[in-house]
Amino acid sequence: MTVFVALTGAGWTYETLSRRGDGQRHPAPGRLIDVGGHRLHLNCTGAASGGPTVVFEAGLGESSTTWATVQQGLTDTSGTARVRACSYDRAGYAWSEPGPGRRDAGRLAEELHTLLDAAGERGPFVLVGHSFGGQVVRLFADRWPTETAGLVLVDVTDERATGALQASVPIIRVQMAGFRFAARIGVVRLFPGSAASSDAPPPVREHAAVVYRNTSMATSAAEAAASVHSARLVQSTVRPEAWGTWPVVVISAAGQPREVLEHHAGLAALSGRGEHLTAETTNHYVHYGQPQLVLDSVRKVLDAGF
Repeated sequence: MTVFVALTGAGWTYETLSRRGDGQRHPAPGRLIDVGGHRLHLNCTGAASGGPTVVFEAGLGESSTTWATVQQGLTDTSGTARVRACSYDRAGYAWSEPGPGRRDAGRLAEELHTLLDAAGERGPFVLVGHSFGGQVVRLFADRWPTETAGLVLVDVTDERATGALQASVPIIRVQMAGFRFAARIGVVRLFPGSAASSDAPPPVREHAAVVYRNTSMATSAAEAAASVHSARLVQSTVRPEAWGTWPVVVISAAGQPREVLEHHAGLAALSGRGEHLTAETTNHYVHYGQPQLVLDSVRKVLDAGF
């Protein structure tokens, strides 16, 4: 026990001192924008071309860096900007400051809308959401349909599975408490692979000390705690032809139960131009395991080419 306490104290001190230099070692790739009492980090690349701007929404526990490969593929092909694309960190994650109130998908959609408006990013937007991020962009699309040009949903959470979501809350809370402790005593900084998977984009691993710091993990737990309320908000948006003729692509990771694939196919059917695709990778992070599929899907929606 004495050794554990000593190591913990040393790690806490190391992490505290190291954070003083994070502004130089891990500078924010984008801008910090005030959204009303707190600032969110927004990273936009590519030049405005008069077409829709792509907005990426990360899953639970992840940041803007999770989209680095796909965003770069859209806006930095052979050094030529093809489209405007923006990724951001929800309040409390990575370079963004914590936000007030319950961290449900409705509030997060409101904060995203405020962020884009305050930053001068104008719609319409092609909204790309992964996992829990799919709930955020679906609420954004429902509340601001005239600012929405299409959707790409990547292995998104089933809003009907409230029982499973409720059961997962205490598990996630315990997991995040462990991750918070590890981050606070410097484990993530010293061993970034302990938090970031080997197939994650390089910026995820390079900035792991910021991306997976203890405040980010606390935010994950807060979003999980509000997950049932988030799901019910999304349920209220589901109706036949809800997405009209928007181009929509819904991507499922391979190897999932039939009910998951049926749910994703049902989402695609909410649009007259919806398409459901099943990836070859079993990785829930399809944009890690098969980034080209996600990139091609975003381009397809941008071009409305199906």
